[in-house]
Amino acid sequence: MADLFLGSPFRRFLWGPTVLREWQGSSVGALDWVETPSSHLLKFNVPGYGKDQIKIQLEEDNVLSIRGEGFGGKEEQLPKDSVWHVSERGKGEFARQIVLPESFRADQIKAQVENGVLTIVLPKEPAPAKPKTRAIPVSSKL
Repeated sequence: MADLFLGSPFRRFLWGPTVLREWQGSSVGALDWVETPSSHLLKFNVPGYGKDQIKIQLEEDNVLSIRGEGFGGKEEQLPKDSVWHVSERGKGEFARQIVLPESFRADQIKAQVENGVLTIVLPKEPAPAKPKTRAIPVSSKL
C-alpha cells in the first residue's frame, strides 16, 4: 500500500543514501540544511545535550557523522518503589550521517550548540575565476 503513495522515486528521495544514512530517535537530530552564497548551514535539534555529549566527525567520501551520547535531560530522582508506566523520551542517544557536497573547506568547519540547537557551518570553496575572453592567434606551425 505504501508503494502506491510513496512509490520508488519518492522513497529514494526521502530515505535515500545521498542525504540520510542513519537516524535513530524522535525529533532529536531533526535537520535543517540551508545553502548560502558563502557556506552550507546545518542545524540539528539536540535538546538537553551539551557540547561534551555531541561528537562530530568528517569521514571518508565527505560523510559528516553526528552522534549524541548520554541522556538528553537530567533524570529526576524517584523513590525506589516507583513504577514506570510509559517512557517515550528516548534512551539519550542519536546518530546522523549526511553526505556533503564536494565544494567546502573541510579545515574550516565550525560547530556550536546553544539552546538545544547544534549549528554546523561548512564554508564553501571560492568559485574558480571565470576565464577572461581573449583572442587566440592562429599560426601555420605549432
